[in-house]
Amino acid sequence: MDIDLTPKLAKQVYGGDGGSYHAWCPNELPMLKEGNIGAGKLALTKNGFALPRYSDSAKVAYVLQGSGVAGIVLPEKDEKVVAIKKGDSIALPFGVVTWWYNKEDPELVVLFLGDTKTAHKAGSFTDMYLTGSNGIFTGFSTEFVSRAWDVEESVAKTLVSSQTAKGIVKLDAGFQMPEPKQANRDGMVLNCEEAPLDVDIKGGGRVVVLNTKNLPLVGEVGTGADLVRLNGSAMCSPGFSCDSALQVTYIVRGSGRVQVVGPDGKRILETHLKPGNLFIVPRFCVVSKIADPDGMDWFSIITTPNPKFTNLAGKVSPWKSLSPQVLQASFKVAPEVEKHFSSKRTAEEVFFPPPN
Repeated sequence: MDIDLTPKLAKQVYGGDGGSYHAWCPNELPMLKEGNIGAGKLALTKNGFALPRYSDSAKVAYVLQGSGVAGIVLPEKDEKVVAIKKGDSIALPFGVVTWWYNKEDPELVVLFLGDTKTAHKAGSFTDMYLTGSNGIFTGFSTEFVSRAWDVEESVAKTLVSSQTAKGIVKLDAGFQMPEPKQANRDGMVLNCEEAPLDVDIKGGGRVVVLNTKNLPLVGEVGTGADLVRLNGSAMCSPGFSCDSALQVTYIVRGSGRVQVVGPDGKRILETHLKPGNLFIVPRFCVVSKIADPDGMDWFSIITTPNPKFTNLAGKVSPWKSLSPQVLQASFKVAPEVEKHFSSKRTAEEVFFPPPN
């Protein structure tokens, strides 16, 4: 496999006093285009407001830092104003209109990952803004806008031309935005740092999986997701997605090493990961990670709403199911070597604590 899998950092696309938007470029990270995956990051300063927009792609949003408010309008539904905070995941189906607001310090930072099969450009999100200097209605004539909205042409001109910023603005400190309702979080938001753990290995790590059971809208987005927190110096078992899905991984906190092996048995990636890195594991390739002493957290999407994995080490690996004779013949080893191998990793699964 000759495609470059090297993890990359996002680059700023636009920004101003209210914040900035960053994205990963498919020219620098070719697997984005190859796998039809988009990735972006919104950062809002205090009083920063991301203008209403819709996207050409369904996405999963994950709050990396801070707290704020999001407005979400599903097609032909009423607006839901939702309080968001660090650790929140939000499924954003195709056609949803959203806005984002940060009332306080520190910065509100939101990661977006999703499928770009419906997008204008493979591997990139394109947002369509409802207002602003590049808003959709700036392209229509005043006559069309006034008739569509049933207002005088002078009012239509004012509505379309008054907001001169692009994408993100900074509101006055005293401006009152809509207040969120706690009930609006139900079915819309799942906090991955507070949700019940799907995997909890003492000294190894923890996982929360985002799927159609705990966040039904994931089914409309078409991707599952998970938050993995790997303990210091612990190892994540070598494994692969057994349903042909791609794994798109963003390093949230900490650092560590990763190795990826391709179908021909050759190592196609070996590197050190740091916060902000994004990388993609191709279909059926095997990946494993070892955290540095401070541990490592990552958020991933998997290009299927209910992902399945096969781990190639630990008590749930296929090795534990194969008969001794098959193992001896496959490895071409004596029975005593096979017995030694089979006696290891009989209790651990997925994550392995550091050696004593």
